[in-house]
Amino acid sequence: MPSPLPVRDGVGATRLHVPLTGEWPTVADYMIDRFFHLDPDRLRARFDRGEIVAADGSAVALDAPIGSVEFIWYYREPPAEQRIPFEIDVLHQDDHLLVVDKPHFLPTTPGGRYLQNSALVRLRNLLDNPELAPMHRLDRATAGLLMFSTRPATRGAYQLLFENRQVRKVYEAVSARPQNWEPSALPLVYRNHIEKLRAQVRVQVDTEREPNAETRVELISADDRVVHTLLRPHSGKMHQLRVHLAALGLGILNDPFYPVLHPEQPDDFDHPLQLLARELRFTDPLSGEERVFRTRRSLQEAPAGGTPVSGA
Repeated sequence: MPSPLPVRDGVGATRLHVPLTGEWPTVADYMIDRFFHLDPDRLRARFDRGEIVAADGSAVALDAPIGSVEFIWYYREPPAEQRIPFEIDVLHQDDHLLVVDKPHFLPTTPGGRYLQNSALVRLRNLLDNPELAPMHRLDRATAGLLMFSTRPATRGAYQLLFENRQVRKVYEAVSARPQNWEPSALPLVYRNHIEKLRAQVRVQVDTEREPNAETRVELISADDRVVHTLLRPHSGKMHQLRVHLAALGLGILNDPFYPVLHPEQPDDFDHPLQLLARELRFTDPLSGEERVFRTRRSLQEAPAGGTPVSGA
């Protein structure tokens, strides 16, 4: 469903589904109830200013009864954001694709307390392209390769690559070396069942269900302090690589979620999560060309003098 509002300052309008029936006399009452944590007078003022619109772009009145519209659009009010002090590196740009190197701490898309400080919004503003859209996502904590579609007309062909798992992704990670750990433990393929539950920051592992997440873990190098691994995910579940390494006793350095959930703390820019999206490889659906993109970033905790393993 197209938005009746244009992209503004790199940010698209938010769409909200409104129940056609319910206990709320008006659409405004529903919004006030739905967003109970916000100042109700500020929400009412947005209706009065004509900032809440229907599918045809017309302003929804403050007294519009529930059931008069099913969807409304509005711009999120920008939060007071802390600037993420790292820049995005553009690696490739053509008529259809944009590939960038995302830094740690920068989210892929707007959400929560981050709006302008997201890869999507920064790139829309930088390239003056409001039609830019991500083809996949990286966790805010993860750095590395991120691919965007630059044109809606060809977007579907690239989306199918990801839906059909025809994009081969490679990551690398650095973990603390467990006591008595042996390099002969790798390579291996790890599988389990991962589920994301609403309102939980971590995913849940269900040992009774059929695996839906699979990762091949290979050794790049190791020293007496850390283990540097290459990760080839066959699936793309949320937090999959972090969960799988933690399950192997190789929890990624500086991971506040796995294996132990730590209390929320301000970002520590000197100690990023040691996880990097290293390579994207696929056959271009338009040209038939084999496309390979590699990050220029590296992990700061990777062992400089570790024992390398060939083929990684």
